[in-house]
Amino acid sequence: MKPLSGSAPQAVVIGCSAGGLAALHVLLGGLSRPLPAPMVVVCHSGSEDMRMFCELLASRSGLTVREAEERLLPEPGQVYVAPSGYHLLVEHNGRFALSVDPRVAFSRPSIDVLFESAAEVWRESLVAVLLTGANSDGAEGCARVRACGGTVVIQDPRTAQVPVMPEAALELAGADHCLPLSEIPKLLETLCQ
Repeated sequence: MKPLSGSAPQAVVIGCSAGGLAALHVLLGGLSRPLPAPMVVVCHSGSEDMRMFCELLASRSGLTVREAEERLLPEPGQVYVAPSGYHLLVEHNGRFALSVDPRVAFSRPSIDVLFESAAEVWRESLVAVLLTGANSDGAEGCARVRACGGTVVIQDPRTAQVPVMPEAALELAGADHCLPLSEIPKLLETLCQ
């Protein structure tokens, strides 16, 4: 388990799929205050209207939640959600980029695409969180985050609505922290102090 030391993260990336909306309500709603780093979310929600998805998350958490936009520079304390039908990447200057490249792990947006691009930019200053889901998207991304020195937090599969995604990531990449969903908000606050 990686010690809770070093500089505060510059960004937190979060991935989820089946059961993700409920998991995000618990995670975001469990934060006592906005984090001093941007949070960037890829959720295979199946929704075409991500504006409503953002509004639901904002209403349940009290945080500012919005869709990520091309060339936007993410700001601390904000939550950004990948738009439906686009891969969300982080460019080397820290700004968002959107792509309609082919699906990865049957998904667009893909968790792997976000995690891998964010790992290259923020390296050891990145925290990646992988939650409930029904496929292996995110496993390769978690491996890249760890290879670049970042911190990987995976929801304990026993507490996931659908355990396939966290199990796949644990098998491929391992984790710095594997916790029940209800304990992840407190860990993020500690990591971001």
